[in-house]
Amino acid sequence: MSTPFYVSPQQAMADRAEYARKGIARGRSLVVLQYADGIVFVGENPSRALHKFSEIYDRIGFAAAGKYNEYENLRIGGVRYADLRGYTYDRGDVTARGLANVYAQTLGTIFSSVGEKPYEVELVVAEVGETPEHDQIYRLPHDGSIVDEHGSVAVGGNAEQISGYLDQRHRDGMTLAEALKLAVQALSRDTNGSEREIPAERLEVAVLDRTRPQKRKFKRIEGRRLVRLLEAAGGSSEETLSGGDVE
Repeated sequence: MSTPFYVSPQQAMADRAEYARKGIARGRSLVVLQYADGIVFVGENPSRALHKFSEIYDRIGFAAAGKYNEYENLRIGGVRYADLRGYTYDRGDVTARGLANVYAQTLGTIFSSVGEKPYEVELVVAEVGETPEHDQIYRLPHDGSIVDEHGSVAVGGNAEQISGYLDQRHRDGMTLAEALKLAVQALSRDTNGSEREIPAERLEVAVLDRTRPQKRKFKRIEGRRLVRLLEAAGGSSEETLSGGDVE
């Protein structure tokens, strides 16, 4: 009788973590930045239909890197959770912290389950507050841990290099044009340090704008509006979000 093959629990978890990290790294990077009037999401995404960024609830946005079908399932689950909690209790009871805890439990359960593979996703849940001090940004890796981020965060692809670049250059009180310029500069840097150009049509950009009078603070920036903001980033950075081609 042959001896059963044995793998220690520590080695099994390490192998699952490495599998998930490699899957996430194959995707394109995205960044989430605080600016004076809210939070901006920027990523390279040639698809106009398969979004990396989405609205979850009034003041809450969602960003994800990795396998689309897996993070889309998580996004839908988050929307259902938020709608149910807001309807059952109060809209103010739906928070990024509560949503991050729900996602953490789901990802942690899947990661530790022997019967299924870990999700190849990394999530960012952000909530815009009344002031920049009340903004919340949470990063959730594949294993279900929660990291409370401030200022800027990058996930997917070469996120570690991009995060280092952002940490050195991001500052409080940036305008939207300045934050967008910094995000594109960070995303355009290859692993060897060289820069490449990312055209506007390959960018997906969205914001949580605290100055928006509606309850729903999430909106996408695209088309001529995005081009004008990118041009403003190269010169005057006084561009605002009023009007334009925005969803």
